[in-house]
Amino acid sequence: MRRVALALAPLAGLGIVIGATGWLYLLRPHVSLPGPVVGDALPLDELSRHSGIPLLLFVAVWGLAGALLGLLARAARLARSTSALVLAFGVGLWGYLATGAALLVVRQVPAHEAFDAAWRLRAVGLPAGLAGLAGALSGISKPRGRRTPVLLPLGVAVAGLLGVLDGILPQHGNTLVDGLAPAGAHMLTRSLVAPVGLALVVVARGLARRKRRAWQLATVLLVGFAFLHVLRGFTVGAALALLLALVVVARREEFDAPPEPDSERRILVRAVLVVTVLLLYGGAALWVNRLMADQPFTVAFAFRETTRAALGLNLRGSSHLAGEVGEWFPKSVFLVGLSGAAWLLASWLAPWRYRLRQEAREREVARSLVSAWGVDTLAPFVLRADKSYFFTGDESAFLAYKVVGGVAIVSGDPIGPPARYAELLERFIEFAHARDWRIAVLGASERCLDLYRSYGLHALYHGDEAVVEVDRFSLEGRAIRKVRQSVHRLERGGYRAEALPPDRIGPELRRELEDVARAWRGVEPERGFVMALDALFRLEEEDALFVVGFGPDGHAAGFLHFAVCQNGGALSLSSMPRLRTTPNGFNEWLVCEAVAWARQHGFGRISLNFAPFAALLAPEAELSALQRVERRALLALKGHFQLDNLLLFNRKFGPSWQRRFVVYERRRDLPRVGIAALAAEAYLPFAAPERDAEAG
Repeated sequence: MRRVALALAPLAGLGIVIGATGWLYLLRPHVSLPGPVVGDALPLDELSRHSGIPLLLFVAVWGLAGALLGLLARAARLARSTSALVLAFGVGLWGYLATGAALLVVRQVPAHEAFDAAWRLRAVGLPAGLAGLAGALSGISKPRGRRTPVLLPLGVAVAGLLGVLDGILPQHGNTLVDGLAPAGAHMLTRSLVAPVGLALVVVARGLARRKRRAWQLATVLLVGFAFLHVLRGFTVGAALALLLALVVVARREEFDAPPEPDSERRILVRAVLVVTVLLLYGGAALWVNRLMADQPFTVAFAFRETTRAALGLNLRGSSHLAGEVGEWFPKSVFLVGLSGAAWLLASWLAPWRYRLRQEAREREVARSLVSAWGVDTLAPFVLRADKSYFFTGDESAFLAYKVVGGVAIVSGDPIGPPARYAELLERFIEFAHARDWRIAVLGASERCLDLYRSYGLHALYHGDEAVVEVDRFSLEGRAIRKVRQSVHRLERGGYRAEALPPDRIGPELRRELEDVARAWRGVEPERGFVMALDALFRLEEEDALFVVGFGPDGHAAGFLHFAVCQNGGALSLSSMPRLRTTPNGFNEWLVCEAVAWARQHGFGRISLNFAPFAALLAPEAELSALQRVERRALLALKGHFQLDNLLLFNRKFGPSWQRRFVVYERRRDLPRVGIAALAAEAYLPFAAPERDAEAG
């Protein structure tokens, strides 16, 4: 039955189109309506000068025909976008061929002239647009896919760029607007095509993010864009804009990302500010140059001249201002207005603003979950103060994140019962996408990769975490000879070490440790996000450990700061500052002291520094040609990131290596994710969060 319907649908559609044309020929002599006229709508009556049809009648007949065609497409089970394109193309092709043939017969001109004239007629493009709109509204809705639309935003951006070029490049010859449009319309179209095209380029990015506001604005702009082109004759630009508008309307359900709740008020305030600045600038400029005007300065005169200039109606110069003022004033006002409009457009389409918020109750819940379920060595670091928390509905699991440059950087794997990870990740993806944030996970472990991949995320090897197995560690043997020598040298030099939890550190020693950390860091910022704490005394009581090395004078010369992963039986190194005067091997000695303390207190693992791209930097690694190039590039960054230094330090202790990954959504997001990650780790300077807002 469906095959029969599909076979008969084109014939029925052709009958509707022919019937609409016939009704226009029948109604034209009997119906007289006010308003504009669609020229050459009935080309066979051109000789009798009855080829024009009142616009209202034309739209009514073709609107009804379009509705019938839309119902026919729905009966054929065509999707909205397919229905819109098929109907627009089919009706447009019929109108082009029928009108071209009629003009060929009536005008007795060469075929190419007849069909070229038919292409430029509004009587051909308007029915196609109405039929396509009916198809976009009445076609079958299909479930929204998980993939972000790409081709449609790209098409909108291309149309916008073509509009910009059309607006700024010189025009030659006359267009239809010169003879048919009202006075001043040509200048209006010339001045508005480029700004509207530029706005479409900006809106295209919002469409790629599925923004509802971007869809609304794109629909209005594309219709206006098409209208501007139609005023100058139905051209390729008008056809492209109409087709894109139809597809945007047809796929309206795909653009459902909501705006930030309070953004309307902020945009309204900015709009008032833009208008105020524009009017004040225009009024002040006209008052200063009032002697150059051909009439007295009044508020009404200033408002009228400023408004016309802002709309681009006086770009060639004002007829009421003499000399250079008449030349630069309209252009400067137009640029001010254009800048303000761009600012408002960017604000309208901007992603949700991220503001860091940590409530005392949320922090306490996060701490309890880390204590109960934090088996990963990175788990304690989620308790930093610069992270927000996102929980499951019953607060049995959570993840920590921070938004930088529109990327939600998640710190390590989720924490809580593994059975709740899928629910947590799914809700967080919806949460982030609703706010127009991309997602990236730094420090992801291998055990969660299958979960991430099940949600369409990709994983990229990032490096290895060096983990010392306490029971297997020994200072015996040739491989660790240099570490053993460092330990003996420090002990003979009068150095001693002591392991202290934060609550056993008195005020004087606390000041010494803070001074050592400050001197070691110098002017550099406190780095770290995924694998470091943000403050020495962020964790208290049994959640942190200081292994302090005291010099022969009894003062602290340096220390290792660990976060304690109780549930995982591990110590995770956060920082290891020391005085510049300490002898070589000082940190190696403190690591050995930390291993001895861990062995005595039942901790099985010590996580040392994370070594980025360790598999590429290891000297004995067998690398492909591409990997050798990558290795040379990484070594070139040694001065800033100290990549191979961390690897060499970690290798001294014979650790096991745990691979870590960056998880991301789309491959084209990688540059953006990389910049956001470096900013979060304080290697770039623009990651300071706004405080006291978005809840997780």
